[in-house]
Amino acid sequence: MTTDTTEPEEYTAGPAERRREQRGWYFYDFACSVYSTSVITVFLGPYLTSVARAAADADGFVHPLGIPVKAGSLFAYAVSASLVVAILAMPLVGAAADRTGRKKPLLAAAAYVGAAATTGMFFLAGDRYLLGTFLLIVANASLSVSMVLYNAYLPQIAEPDERDAVSSRGWAFGYTSGALVLVLNLVLYSGHDSFGLTEGEAVRICLASAGVWWGAFTLVPLRRLRDRQVRTEGGGRAGEGAVGSGWRQLRATLKNMRRHPLTLSFLLAYLVYNDGVQTVISQASVYGSEELDLDQTTLITAVLLVQVLAVAGALGMGRLARVYGAKRTILGSLAVWTLILVAGYFLPAGSPVFFYCLAAAIGLVLGGSQALSRSLFSHLVPRGKEAEYFSAYEMSDRGLSWLGPLVFGLAYQLTGSYRDAIISLVIFFAVGFTLLARVPVRRAVEAAGNPIPDRI
Repeated sequence: MTTDTTEPEEYTAGPAERRREQRGWYFYDFACSVYSTSVITVFLGPYLTSVARAAADADGFVHPLGIPVKAGSLFAYAVSASLVVAILAMPLVGAAADRTGRKKPLLAAAAYVGAAATTGMFFLAGDRYLLGTFLLIVANASLSVSMVLYNAYLPQIAEPDERDAVSSRGWAFGYTSGALVLVLNLVLYSGHDSFGLTEGEAVRICLASAGVWWGAFTLVPLRRLRDRQVRTEGGGRAGEGAVGSGWRQLRATLKNMRRHPLTLSFLLAYLVYNDGVQTVISQASVYGSEELDLDQTTLITAVLLVQVLAVAGALGMGRLARVYGAKRTILGSLAVWTLILVAGYFLPAGSPVFFYCLAAAIGLVLGGSQALSRSLFSHLVPRGKEAEYFSAYEMSDRGLSWLGPLVFGLAYQLTGSYRDAIISLVIFFAVGFTLLARVPVRRAVEAAGNPIPDRI
């Protein structure tokens, strides 16, 4: 891959060029969603837990950096640690992108660091839980940084009335790729004996293939997306000293965001309810395998069902948003999430059919709630501050979603029951619903200086 050394272009894209960029933009969801699906949701949680248990002492504890950690909690703690790392990196990357206008080289760097770390999971064998923890932290943090830059393109490549549909299509592309790769994973994993592989080798190939897929399809958005030239408020060219002034820019960003309290109100609501969503996604396989005694094939099939239905859910909720507005549609999805968690708490062990029903419900609300949250936020971002504000959004999406996994891990460490952990997540959706319901989104769009869509 070559690096473009020319200045970012300052231009207004016509409809044809805008559609070309949109199609390229969709492909980053197509590239990186396989990591979220195959690695985080399906394989890595149970596999890293088994590796940690192989290295555990007689009491079931491992000792990373001398800290006693129950093996069953390691994955949840590692997810939390990765998101703390992301918190430190995302605002600086977002500020640098807005100051220089060069989101694309930064997107490439973050994507390929994450893809390389994921590919390296092929070497996670035996009792190498420290290697697995390190690679998880690097890959997860890199994904979070790349999503700051990816999401920041949305206001630049889509008109206000297009954004719900464009965002929903992006999620649909992601869930399509997740479903496709999961089918291949299922074939490899369930037939590993016929391929001459052990179960562990099949899992490691599935993990590494997600990194290869991520890196390969990232080439499409890197070819089609275009950097925009950015100018400072004083009219000069942005970018001088961007790296050296990163922390100063971050402080300026936070100060600027205080001038948009309604945007911050939305971010607070999103932070709370999305913490619940992210925790369900990352811990679902551990809950299914450890608490419900379901085998890996059942888990893969259930997540595949989620992926297939999430495509329809994302597109369907995008259509609902055109009729009822994004805010009302998101509120409806949060009510469904609450019912899902209550049902999950009472789910009987060893019953794949009930687990599949729950997976179907998750699929129908997962993609839409995430896609519409992204598009709704894009209306609340002041022009010229896209990457900076989306770094704050991504901190809410991933970087501040460490609390749910941390609570989940602590609950298991203290009680030994994943059911006690899963029911605690209801509070995230209930509080998030209340906070979002109080946000006057039309006033928030107007306060950000953006045109107000007919439905929002």
